[in-house]
Amino acid sequence: MSEGKVALITAGGSGMGAAAARKLAADGYHIAILSSSGKGEALARELGGVGVTGSNQSNDDVKRLVDLSMERWGRIDALVNSAGHGPRAPILDISDEDWHRGMEVYFLSAVRPIRLVAPIMEAQGGGAIVNISTAWAFEPSPMFPTSAVFRAGLASFTKIFADTYAAKNIRLNNVLPGWIDSLPATEERRDSVPMGRYGTSEEIASTIAFLLSEGAGYITGQNIRVDGGIARSV
Repeated sequence: MSEGKVALITAGGSGMGAAAARKLAADGYHIAILSSSGKGEALARELGGVGVTGSNQSNDDVKRLVDLSMERWGRIDALVNSAGHGPRAPILDISDEDWHRGMEVYFLSAVRPIRLVAPIMEAQGGGAIVNISTAWAFEPSPMFPTSAVFRAGLASFTKIFADTYAAKNIRLNNVLPGWIDSLPATEERRDSVPMGRYGTSEEIASTIAFLLSEGAGYITGQNIRVDGGIARSV
């Protein structure tokens, strides 16, 4: 079994997932990355870790990543669930098929790896998980209907999980990014942010790293906004 901590990142080939992988590697974690593009596997090699080219919408692909990590290091201390982009359309124009697709992209993509990793963390005495969600989970925008709906559901899942697993020393939190530099920039979006700028993927990665750290050891079941002040609800 490895003496160092091990972190798994899903959809970690680019954007906030890749930034999280780089930050955690810099913090001393062994890194394992799942990505559909192949970029995650290349990044994992660059960071001295392991990667799988596959989809977080496939139980088999997620299991390959978990199994590879356990074979290599014998433990999993951290899990970061990122996601791609789901369907977007006016609310009543979204088909049944696209609603199901949104559930796959934004909700089940996190549930699958958590289902596999939680028993491992329980057996080894604990661990921490972070889902990358959205600032619009609680203030839904018609720009991102499937994201808002299913990430609101992910918040409920997170609370129920925390109620069940907190006593087992497994923590689960969501990070809620606003306009981040991995997205196309527009003046209108920038002007909507009280801080007057887009956030950076590195700022999200630093928040994730904190939530996975011992310094956040009393934080679980929470939704942490990292949005430059754009959210209004309390």
